[in-house]
Amino acid sequence: GAFMFPYFIMLVFCGIPLFFMELSFGQFASQGCLGVWRVSPMFKGVGYGMMVVSTYIGIYYNVVICIAFYYFFVSMTRVLPWTYCSNTWNTPDCVGVLDGNLSRRRYVLDLSDDIGNLGEVRLPLLGCLGVSWVVVFLCLIKGVKSSGKVPGFPPTFPYVVLTILFVRGITLEGALTGIMYYLTPQWDKILDAKVWGDAASQIFYSLGCAWGGLITMASYNKFHNNCYRDSIIISITNCATSVYAGFVIF
Repeated sequence: GAFMFPYFIMLVFCGIPLFFMELSFGQFASQGCLGVWRVSPMFKGVGYGMMVVSTYIGIYYNVVICIAFYYFFVSMTRVLPWTYCSNTWNTPDCVGVLDGNLSRRRYVLDLSDDIGNLGEVRLPLLGCLGVSWVVVFLCLIKGVKSSGKVPGFPPTFPYVVLTILFVRGITLEGALTGIMYYLTPQWDKILDAKVWGDAASQIFYSLGCAWGGLITMASYNKFHNNCYRDSIIISITNCATSVYAGFVIF
């Protein structure tokens, strides 16, 4: 509850204005995140910074997608391996209750206990990472512009999954308690700087501001496209999706 108020404030005063500025900038100049700074060569380093950030974030997010692929494939087995305690990777403290963090660290990632020990390559994860990069390649094989013409199934499928998980979640015991915890404001934490920092980072991450991607995608728009309307619709839809996903989690 303490997160919701700062989240909406940061969306209105930071997220939407910056999102609109990048869309209008890219659409007007019809240039990517590097070429657009011809308007002021002194700030061309900002474009290079965007490119570096996008590179690192792209690699990072593909690892997240890789783990999602791994869970997807493993969930097709008859018995989920992290629901019982007879695995070799279980700790002596294991109980017959699902511990998502333990299973992720010990089973999925197989993290080493020492930073000096690199461990072994997890071949299943390596295969899933390869699948992730193949999907990215297929989406961009005809150029960046083609990524905006992906059929309707990929954008709508996450909402179908979220709805299924939401319906399942509200039928579980204690669902109302979790939802009330999610919605009830905690006014004593409103002045906590960390809460506002988390809200700002979530807005910038989810909207993709300052990464260069918005400028690049907007450069393919028609010159007289209503980018103000697009920025409002996309930002509000993104925010609503995040709030909806919060109901699923809590």
